[in-house]
Amino acid sequence: MLTVAYRRRAVIVSVMIRPLLALFVTLTPLAAFAQQPAAVPTPVRVTITTADGPIVAELDAVRAPISTANFLRYVDARRFDGITFFRSMKLPWNAGIIQAGQHDAKKVYPPIAHEPTSKSGLSHVEGVLSMARREPGTAQGDWSITIGDMTGLDAKPDGPGDDVGYAVFGRIVEGMDVVRRIWSAPTDPNAGDGPMKGQMLKPPVRILTIRRVAPAG
Repeated sequence: MLTVAYRRRAVIVSVMIRPLLALFVTLTPLAAFAQQPAAVPTPVRVTITTADGPIVAELDAVRAPISTANFLRYVDARRFDGITFFRSMKLPWNAGIIQAGQHDAKKVYPPIAHEPTSKSGLSHVEGVLSMARREPGTAQGDWSITIGDMTGLDAKPDGPGDDVGYAVFGRIVEGMDVVRRIWSAPTDPNAGDGPMKGQMLKPPVRILTIRRVAPAG
C-alpha cells in the first residue's frame, strides 16, 4: 500500500512534470501525424559530448525500439549537434530532470508513436533518458535525463486524465557526475513559462556532438 508521503510526492510530480513539453511545443510546430522510425540493432551506446564533459548512454532498442530509433536518426543526421541542455528542474526530494532538444523547425522529424512504461517495463529512475511530449504520440526531438526518483513520470493505467506517462528509452552508463553538474547549474528565476518558470539554465549548457560508440572488438 502506498504511504501518504509517497502519494503526496506523486501528486507533486504530476503537477510539476506532466507539462514536460510545454516550452517545446511553443517553439517547434508539430507534424500532423506520428510515425515509426526503422528498427535498429542492439545494444547501442552514444556519447553526448557537452561543454561540461562527456556522458555515455546506452539505448534500449529492445524494449523501446521506436524512441531509440527516433533518437538515433537525429544522432546520425547530426541534428543534435549544437543544441543545449536548456532546463533544470529540481524537486524537494533531491530529484529532477535536465532537458535538451532540437527546436529548429527545419531539423525536427515527424512525431513518433508513444511507448508507455507500462508496456516497455522501464521506469523513470536515476539516470534514464526519456522523451518529452505534449499529447501521446507528439514526441519529436526533445528529451530529458532524470536525477533521482522520478517514477511519477511513469505510466499509471488506472490514473485519471493523461495517465500514459513518458517514454523511457535508455540509461546513462558513464558521466552521471556531468549530469548532476549540469542539473546543479544556475537557473534564471524570471525565465520560463508556467510551471517551468525559474527552471531555464543560465546559461544553457551546449551539446557539442552526439555520436554512436563503436562496438568493442
